[in-house]
Amino acid sequence: MKHLLKKHLLKIIGLLAGGAGGFLYYHFVGCASGTCPITSNPYISVIYGALMGYLLFDMFRKKEPKTK
Repeated sequence: MKHLLKKHLLKIIGLLAGGAGGFLYYHFVGCASGTCPITSNPYISVIYGALMGYLLFDMFRKKEPKTK
């Protein structure tokens, strides 16, 4: 369990930070009219933010060496 958590820690942090960022964007910027597909719904904003955070933080992981 520790090995799995340690291996994916950066991805988990990216998910949490992105989700928090998505919610904060919805809360402070958002879309009052409801015509914006991402920012008018808090659930979609959090999911979209978590996805973007995951992708952003995944760019910084170290590549594992290939074995023959």
